[in-house]
Amino acid sequence: MRLLLKLSGEALSGEGKKGYDPTLVQHIVSEIRSLLEEGHEIGVVVGAGNLIRGKELHGMSPVVADQIGMLGTLMNAIYLKETLQSHGIGAIAISAISNLPSFERLTYEGIDAALRNKKVVVFGGGTSNPLFTTDTAAALRAAEMGAKLILKATKVDGVYDKDPKKFPDAKKFDRLSFDEAIKLGLKVMDLEAFMMCKKMGIDIVVFDFFKPGNCKKAVFGKTGTLVTS
Repeated sequence: MRLLLKLSGEALSGEGKKGYDPTLVQHIVSEIRSLLEEGHEIGVVVGAGNLIRGKELHGMSPVVADQIGMLGTLMNAIYLKETLQSHGIGAIAISAISNLPSFERLTYEGIDAALRNKKVVVFGGGTSNPLFTTDTAAALRAAEMGAKLILKATKVDGVYDKDPKKFPDAKKFDRLSFDEAIKLGLKVMDLEAFMMCKKMGIDIVVFDFFKPGNCKKAVFGKTGTLVTS
């Protein structure tokens, strides 16, 4: 299966932390390797919360702040690509906004060729435009690479009707339609990402990424919450 893994920047650093945590990075490598061993073709979109968040830049316009955030995703894309390669996993980094030698130019032919050769394609630079989140970037890149599933890596084991850390009676959903998720106002992904996935027939699994082996389970619907049309 061709799929896209959506990682937050904090997946590289730990919640509320900055930089790179070697233990967490090794976990990411292990989970990606397990997917490759199952024969999947993998794209990755990673955020930049471990380096910079636009909302932290007080006094700047959202357009400028988002551009700075996009630069952070470029740094993480290079880091993740190099880390995968150092562990014997073929990988390339692709961006439409960078001419750095570490990045390849974004072309659909290049993406397809890399995936067919079992290389992990790490996308940097968001959607290439400000005012869109990396959730929307994940939906866009999933559509461009022909993925039918987005693995949305989170720190909770699925989608709930309210915060399970604050409310012991929170109800977990095993399966939702896009329309249900939008109607209930569930903060799974941005509305723009939802609408694109619904239009393109791309399912989303929201799951606890930090439990070893959960990536494989998520693909087969054995953990997390499935959001589908």
